[in-house]
Amino acid sequence: MESLPADGLRWLHFDLVDRRSRSWIANAAILPPAIRTMLLSEESHAQGIVEGDFVGGIIPDYERDFEQVEPTRVGMLHFGVGPGLLITARRHPLRSADIVRSRFAAGVSVHDAGAALQMQVMAMAEVAMQVLHGLELRAQRAEDGLLDESLSPDIRGLASLRRRTVRLHRMLAGTRTVFHRIEEDEDLPEALRPAVEQIAQRLAALDGDVGAMQARLRLLREEMDIEINQRTNQNLYLLSIMTALMLPPTLITGFFGMNTGGLPGSATHHGTIFAGALIIGSALAVYVVLRAMGFVRR
Repeated sequence: MESLPADGLRWLHFDLVDRRSRSWIANAAILPPAIRTMLLSEESHAQGIVEGDFVGGIIPDYERDFEQVEPTRVGMLHFGVGPGLLITARRHPLRSADIVRSRFAAGVSVHDAGAALQMQVMAMAEVAMQVLHGLELRAQRAEDGLLDESLSPDIRGLASLRRRTVRLHRMLAGTRTVFHRIEEDEDLPEALRPAVEQIAQRLAALDGDVGAMQARLRLLREEMDIEINQRTNQNLYLLSIMTALMLPPTLITGFFGMNTGGLPGSATHHGTIFAGALIIGSALAVYVVLRAMGFVRR
């Protein structure tokens, strides 16, 4: 393709695993060399450039896995956009591509490259919103479990939740940084500036929601730690009271268990009753003393 139509939009989506796709991009004379290099790049971090009338970038996106309903793995989406042309490429199936395909099937249409780029990135943001919504539901269940005193806090589940939130934040922060840098580039084509500005604003708002989610999880973790410490202290308190109550009976049992002559009650038939009464009495005496000193509480 040496030239583009005077009006309209051409959107090409490539599979970078296919050798023919890579060959087509490498020989596309209409694309600036820097854009071709970025489209074919194997970099795994977000980046973006402005080259002439074209803008190129690599942004993270959730991969589509047939075995998992909830997205977890993150891939990279390569894009190059210019007058009347948008090229997107990936090495693994992406969920945002499914959303774009469904919108086209529903009759949605775009007429310029900026709107097409905005549709693609907003599809990625929609997947991120779905992930964030799922994390919020899990956080709400964790909060409900924390309020229910009969349930133990799920520390492992919360740790997994925090890891996924951090991964989502990194993904959005990288994409947001790319479009923020593109927006500040003086060479950015004016035809693409409105779309880039709207994308940057939407990503900033979504990243703010993820930041709020992270703060919520930190508070939840602090509350869980407090709850665990309280339960641990309560268990230690009960163990300490039981230990204190059992000390005198243990001493008395050890005393009467000595295999020596002249033990009290050894020559009578009521020695066991006497020893048992002494054990119970000593435990009750310790309890009364602890209660009087304020160590025993309800």
